[in-house]
Amino acid sequence: MCRSIKTLREPYTPEVTDDDVHAAALQYVRKISGFRAPAAHNAAAFEAAVATVAEATRTLLDQLVVRGGAGGPRAGQAAASAGATVSGAQRER
Repeated sequence: MCRSIKTLREPYTPEVTDDDVHAAALQYVRKISGFRAPAAHNAAAFEAAVATVAEATRTLLDQLVVRGGAGGPRAGQAAASAGATVSGAQRER
């Protein structure tokens, strides 16, 4: 897909910021739309798509359960070993 989008889940990225999520969403929308910067008449649709993809990305990352992995126990890994799902409120950011 787009090589500049990095993996945002643990253990590849220990801390994911909102800027990381927005950057990945922006790269995705740029790739599929074919626009680096949309014309004024497409700007609202472009920004809405970026916001939607960023929200979906954050939801996905918040709901993933990471089992095992390197780097020692963290909130997601401890919950995974206990069989629980980690929500965004529970996960450290």
